[in-house]
Amino acid sequence: MVPLSHFLILSAALFIAGTIGVLTRRNALIVFMSIELMLNGVALSFLAFSRFLGSLDGHVFVFMVITVAAAEAAVGLAIIIAIFRLKGTINIDEINLMKG
Repeated sequence: MVPLSHFLILSAALFIAGTIGVLTRRNALIVFMSIELMLNGVALSFLAFSRFLGSLDGHVFVFMVITVAAAEAAVGLAIIIAIFRLKGTINIDEINLMKG
């Protein structure tokens, strides 16, 4: 049986890797994938605590996280495609839609 600490260390590593990706990368697709990585880290910690406590509440939260991730994927990719068609780039530093 795998102890809870191993699951939490893995979920923290996933979340930290996603946070570093969001803070350091300038490509919108990489930032988008990093946010998905952060959501997966949170989902893993919910499942770990759910298993540790013997409750199914964590599974319900994971289904909600998966739903949010699917909605984010649909809307986020649509926004990225629209910005690419408008500006010709997906580099975050070069995109400033407020200036017209």
